[in-house]
Amino acid sequence: MNELFKQQALTGVLGLDDVLGGGLERQRLFLLEGNPGTGKTTISIQFLIAGAQAGERSLYITLSETEEELRSGATSHGWDMTGIDIFELVPPETLLDEDQQQSLLYSSDLELGETTKRIFEAFERVRPDRVVLDSLSEIRLLAQSSLRYRRQILAMKHYFARQGATVLMLDDLTTDINDKTVHSVAHGVIRLEETSPEYGGDRRRLRVGKYRGRRYRGGYHDFAIATGGVRVFPRLVSAEHKKRIARDVVTSGRAELDALLGGGVESGSSVLILGPAGTGKSLLTLTFIEGAIGRGEKAALFVFDEEMGLLFDRAKKLGIDLQGMIDAGSLFMEQVDAAELSPGEFTERVRRSVEAHGVRTVVIDSLNGYQAAMPQEQALVLHIHELLQYLNRQGATTFLTVAQHGLVGDMRSPVDVTYLADTVILLRYFEAIGRVRRAISVVKKRTGAHEDTIREFRIDGRGISLGEPLVKFQGVLRGVPTLVDDGPQLIRAEDP
Repeated sequence: MNELFKQQALTGVLGLDDVLGGGLERQRLFLLEGNPGTGKTTISIQFLIAGAQAGERSLYITLSETEEELRSGATSHGWDMTGIDIFELVPPETLLDEDQQQSLLYSSDLELGETTKRIFEAFERVRPDRVVLDSLSEIRLLAQSSLRYRRQILAMKHYFARQGATVLMLDDLTTDINDKTVHSVAHGVIRLEETSPEYGGDRRRLRVGKYRGRRYRGGYHDFAIATGGVRVFPRLVSAEHKKRIARDVVTSGRAELDALLGGGVESGSSVLILGPAGTGKSLLTLTFIEGAIGRGEKAALFVFDEEMGLLFDRAKKLGIDLQGMIDAGSLFMEQVDAAELSPGEFTERVRRSVEAHGVRTVVIDSLNGYQAAMPQEQALVLHIHELLQYLNRQGATTFLTVAQHGLVGDMRSPVDVTYLADTVILLRYFEAIGRVRRAISVVKKRTGAHEDTIREFRIDGRGISLGEPLVKFQGVLRGVPTLVDDGPQLIRAEDP
């Protein structure tokens, strides 16, 4: 792959070359299409800057923006466009300057052939290795017919190919979006899309629709535009990340909890914690984080629902010093804003924590927040499946929480991922002897035996304390148990 990257014209866009399978093949023509605002100009400038940094000549031919606008946009990203020639076919409001009259032309007043001639003249003057043509909409309007438009595009393709240039043509899809002329002519096609959810920031994604003779990463890939340029988050394919790992049993450090789990959970497996709000799902995951760090491992906590400051204070009262773990470099913690973060970017952050920081325990709290970032349930399940498979193959143990609807009685989950998890822990409220109590049980474990009992548990200053199995009750999981024997074995209020 490294040799392949060297032979290509790298785009300079982080993640895009991975999607393309190595970059853009040299001396070929590519189409970058998308509605206005999807990031075409930003990507094309990054492409030319990457060429300039590699010692190549770069030329930006614009029929829609002025040179000042292009350079201003580059400056907003902190880029230096030194070494990039810009030839514009867009006039200013007035043409009083004689020098400008010689270098600026009204594209609307030129015949198509004359416009093409001027483009070739600019190329002959610069002799670039990389060319960006922005945009095809102007040329399509000048052509006035599909046949003439196709002939001009073919003429440009053959001309640039003979000159040994790598060409990126931009199309803003503002004229005829059904015209696929350039699709058939181009060596590769990249399409950018933007969606605006009812709430939250815009979401952007791209797809490679065509790339002749190249195995690329298909499907949609999220990307973001920020200060510093575009960053693409390639779709995660877990099968590409196989490696040999040792499977050990990891414990929480709490004897009663480990006993309930049959000694602990297997490293590299996934644990789903289900329960209504307030039953202690987050605290249970923190218990496993504390156990992992106590073993000398590193952990990552991705919080969707709770403000980090409040979580720090709440954990501190339960004897868990999250800030101390972070300061020691053992815990990596991120507050995730589901309204602003795309699923692809979230996956990239999880991968970075594992690959760059050596994290072996990952907590996602909760999947309800993850679902808010990806409302399509089926797509969410596929995302989680790939993410869990990837983490499994990296030897990282994953803990996920899901808040179920309701407090007692029948519970419903916003998304059913129980079949994906290796272990499922169920938390419940139940009422007994005038008090609201909590119950915990393990309902599934693929990797070994576990207790099939239901235990009461309490949350106090020591964290989680488990009681004896509730063998004298039935109906605990429904929330309203009935006593089947005398002498209920419950945690007494005065117990420490």
